[in-house]
Amino acid sequence: MSKNRPTLRLLKNKESQFADADKKKIYEMAVRSILKTLDLKDNYTYGHSLRVAQNCLILADFMGMDEEEMYDLELSALFHDIGKIGIPDRVLSKPHRLTEDEFEIMKRHPELSYEILKDFEGFERIAINARHHHERYDGRGYPDKLSGSDIPLFSRIILIADTFDAITSSRVYSEGKDISIAYDEILSNAGTQFDPVLAKNFVAAMKKHRSQSEEKTYITLVKDIQEKLKDAA
Repeated sequence: MSKNRPTLRLLKNKESQFADADKKKIYEMAVRSILKTLDLKDNYTYGHSLRVAQNCLILADFMGMDEEEMYDLELSALFHDIGKIGIPDRVLSKPHRLTEDEFEIMKRHPELSYEILKDFEGFERIAINARHHHERYDGRGYPDKLSGSDIPLFSRIILIADTFDAITSSRVYSEGKDISIAYDEILSNAGTQFDPVLAKNFVAAMKKHRSQSEEKTYITLVKDIQEKLKDAA
């Protein structure tokens, strides 16, 4: 086990739920179709989901996860915000900061992600990871106020990558901040909002990744989607 792994054990099946090649192709076709629907609903959330997935994989590689773990993590990250399809446009696409009532509506999206995914055969764990990606390590998150190791490992990873992208990417109402500010924000909230081991590993992994002369790519889905986007540009 890598020294960079958190002390909390990752529960995983010995046989991947996506091991069958034909089934895997069908799943990936479904992934692209659902993500296309998200893109049509909200282009920002679509791009955000791709970036979050990529950064989750950077951390997973740094921690020494195997290919099956990384594949499941990638799917969980790609779909973490799929529930935003069910959020009204007046809230999701509002060009200003949300009111308290609007934020309560927005907070429903992890549960909606779970509802969308839970009955899709093979996506049961993906659905659970998506449901809990806004739980906080100190138990003050939502929707179920889980804390510490009760929060699925992949959900804890997604929260950190999600926060990093939210800080560094620009929206209509806010300019993206420098990555150093995002690093400081993540480290200063380690142990409260974020798993402290994962937070430190994430910053170390991102710094290592950015220092490499050639960017490393991961698995198939993010790379494939990004290449299609370049071809269409």
